[in-house]
Formats: sequence, C-alpha cells, structure tokens
Amino acid sequence: MSLTFIDTNKLPKTHIPGQGDVTEVLSETLCGAKNVRGSLHWLNGPDALKIEAAGKHQLIYCMEGKGQIRFSGRDLELEKGGGIYLGPSEAATIQATAGTMLKLFQLIVPKIPQ
Repeated sequence: MSLTFIDTNKLPKTHIPGQGDVTEVLSETLCGAKNVRGSLHWLNGPDALKIEAAGKHQLIYCMEGKGQIRFSGRDLELEKGGGIYLGPSEAATIQATAGTMLKLFQLIVPKIPQ
C-alpha cells in the first residue's frame, strides 16, 4: 500500500454563494479513497453551511473560529476543537459568528448495510 501526501494549501477552492468556500481534500480522485469523502469549508459572516440528511454518516469538526450549529431546533455554540456527528437521517446548519471566519473539516462515510 502506498502513502499519499496531499498539500491542502495547493488544492483549488470553489466558492458557493451563501455557503462560503470549499475544497475537497479526501476522495477517490485525490488518493483512491473509495468509501469516504473529506472537505474543508471556510465560512465568513453571513455564510451558512447547510448539511442535509444524506443517508450517510457525517462528522463536522471546527478547525478555526467560532460559530453556531442549528441542530434539532436548537442553536449550539461552536468553537475550535468542537464539532458534531450527524447520523444518516440528521441535518444541521452551521454559521460563523458575525465578523469572523470559520474553518470546518467535513468527513462523510456511507451507512453500513445491515
């Protein structure tokens, strides 16, 4: 098995209006990962990352900044080192605190068949 190093600073960012910038950092294309996807998200001010229920497991980890997670009708504070796990039928919205930037890592893995 070979080892792949990915310099995430050199990967292209895509701007999504209202949802900030995103770059894929873990995928089959980048490193042969077949069952997992990873991406970095940057949210500024009014940007909001809307994470829909995708029939997959999702983990969102805060790498920098402060913000709020809207989950199950509640607003929860989010800061560096915090995050949220979403099961296959769960959704959330994450927004940066006004005047700040929020950097998130999102990991998505498939639901294991039973």
